Amino acid sequence: MEFEQFYLGCLAHASYLLGSDGVAAVVDPQRDVDLYLDQAAQRGLSIRYIIETHLHADFVSGHVELARRTGAEICLGRLARARFPHRQVNDGDELALGRCRLRFLETPGHTPESICVLVIDPDQGPEPFAALTGDTLFIGDVGRPDLSSEYTVEELASMLFDSLHGRLLTLPDAVEVYPAHGAGSLCGRQIGAERHSTIGIERLTNYACRPMSREQFVQLVTADLPARPEYFVHDVEMNRSGALPLAELPSLAPLDAVEFARRQRAGAVVLDTRPPVQFAAGHVPGAVHIALSGQYAAWAATLLGLDAEILLVAEDEAALSESRTRLTRVGIEHVTGYLPDGIVAWHRAGFPLTSVSQITATELRQLLNARGDFRLLDLRRPAENRQGAIDGALNRPLDNLLADLNGRWQQTPLVVHCASGYRSSIGASLLLRAGYTNVTNLIGGYEAWRQLTMVSDAPTAATS
Repeated sequence: MEFEQFYLGCLAHASYLLGSDGVAAVVDPQRDVDLYLDQAAQRGLSIRYIIETHLHADFVSGHVELARRTGAEICLGRLARARFPHRQVNDGDELALGRCRLRFLETPGHTPESICVLVIDPDQGPEPFAALTGDTLFIGDVGRPDLSSEYTVEELASMLFDSLHGRLLTLPDAVEVYPAHGAGSLCGRQIGAERHSTIGIERLTNYACRPMSREQFVQLVTADLPARPEYFVHDVEMNRSGALPLAELPSLAPLDAVEFARRQRAGAVVLDTRPPVQFAAGHVPGAVHIALSGQYAAWAATLLGLDAEILLVAEDEAALSESRTRLTRVGIEHVTGYLPDGIVAWHRAGFPLTSVSQITATELRQLLNARGDFRLLDLRRPAENRQGAIDGALNRPLDNLLADLNGRWQQTPLVVHCASGYRSSIGASLLLRAGYTNVTNLIGGYEAWRQLTMVSDAPTAATS
């Protein structure tokens, strides 16, 4: 059997191509679908089926476009209520994939319509050798149970208990587990970095797979859930209806600095995707900074929503194209223009630049010892903060930063940090855009602080 995992790091998303005897299925496709078409062509496969393990909330799927381009049939769980032609699959249904078979399990919990796919290859035996578990079972974690408007969190968590302990965990230990997401996804809390596992390993190491009562499970998986981004609801509906093919979206318009500034004044959001050091050195006043190097699209959707008009500033043409593609993957389609030659063109036209002050861990320690009049804000999530924090820091997670501050401390010097500097650079840009006048970013974040304190606390060799 042909079996390939495609991993999209910026969304921590895994999709799959399965093939046998010239017939293929694609499971949980990303929005830009050319990679599946190319890979199928290289392998001599015809894509016959497209399987969605559920209606995804954190990205826009390419299932409808891929179906149009291949004639493949889309398969979804019976409770999806999709608005496009599809096959409704029920528990125990099977698809023939050449000599291989795909068997569906209904596994509600993350969402009501969630399914898992058991992969049976006669060359490997009569029983399933792998399970594509969607967002039901991750490596080291399970899907969050708070994405439904029809069921309470507790009701979905109870369903998830049955799906795990009554269905997936009854499979043999050797069955390989291939989920739809990896570490960093907003669909879980503590997903491991590995790309696949086995039922046996998850039974031993996954906190949600250990023996426990239903009540204990519900309490465990509903505690300390991260905030649910507002765009999740919109992405589910886009996936229920089917997104436009990427080729039908308007092309980006090159704008001179004067027109770029005019549109910004009219309400468009300037999104600067360059590396943090470049943004800190000089940027368009009022720009939001989200570096392309990290989970760019998820943060853009979380912080800006899906409806704002976006103007891009990028490092080069390749970064510009990648920036736009990644935004479409989460449903941000109103990206209308960009600044050719980037910040150089802005400066050349005589417009002012704004910078972000930077501070090292050593300088921050000196500032703390001097007990200066400033606020230190930790933009990490609460679970990260509990694992270690700088004394005196106030935990204000990035996804709710401005609402938490609610206009306080606009004239007070603020120092912001996260784990490594990625999120704090975003936070600094949001604060400056909101009118905070004195914002400094900790270079290297908490990790730099931790390294400094480890060196400082290390015992020194005695001398004679």
